[in-house]
Amino acid sequence: MNHIVTIAHLYPREMNIYGDMGNIISLSKRLEWRGYRVQVKAVEIGEPFNFDEVDLVFGGGGQDSGQLVMCPYLVKRGPVLREMVNAGVPMLVICGMYQLFGHGFKTIDGQELPGIDVFDTTTIGKKTRMIGNVIVETTRFGRIVGFENHSGQTLLARTQAPLGEVVQGFGNDPKSKREGATREQSIGTYLHGPLLPKNPRLADHLILTALKRRYSVTELEPLDARFETSAAKSAASRPQ
Repeated sequence: MNHIVTIAHLYPREMNIYGDMGNIISLSKRLEWRGYRVQVKAVEIGEPFNFDEVDLVFGGGGQDSGQLVMCPYLVKRGPVLREMVNAGVPMLVICGMYQLFGHGFKTIDGQELPGIDVFDTTTIGKKTRMIGNVIVETTRFGRIVGFENHSGQTLLARTQAPLGEVVQGFGNDPKSKREGATREQSIGTYLHGPLLPKNPRLADHLILTALKRRYSVTELEPLDARFETSAAKSAASRPQ
């Protein structure tokens, strides 16, 4: 097999905290273990980028300062990214990038950062910091676990579907008990940790979606998930 899978990593210099790079590693390794070649291409500030051959998009979390720097460049690429979302390209965006995939983010200092309108969400910075281990029940991926650390509170429009319901932790905000947002094959979430090594079902969903679009693959070769399952159980058992 000589199939290549291309992953676009959005602004890794500005948006990469709390182990989010581990999501790229997890996706790459799970593809390589199944015989695929992986190209990870960084989308950088001020540099041209061709999304035509991209199979999967990832964006990590970052501090407000990182969001302020990269936000104008993300907005310029908004139309292309929205077209890709509508075409079913799988995407996973975490925390700060998740916030900017909505309509925008108003920081605690009152700065208005525009979003790219993938999700029907708005985020407002608050004084309350939401930090700790999170357990979320989802319809599509079962129980997922991760770690959150954010003061932005994300509000979902009435028709915007969440990723799941919070069992432990905060999620989008302190009250709603909803976590993340989904549209087509795109997922936004506050879960760091990194997320995918502890949640192989979610990782494989993103991978299979990408492979279906590019190579008409309908089933993934199973992998031993003992270590991933153990990590997820350990994370879920830790007190909030």
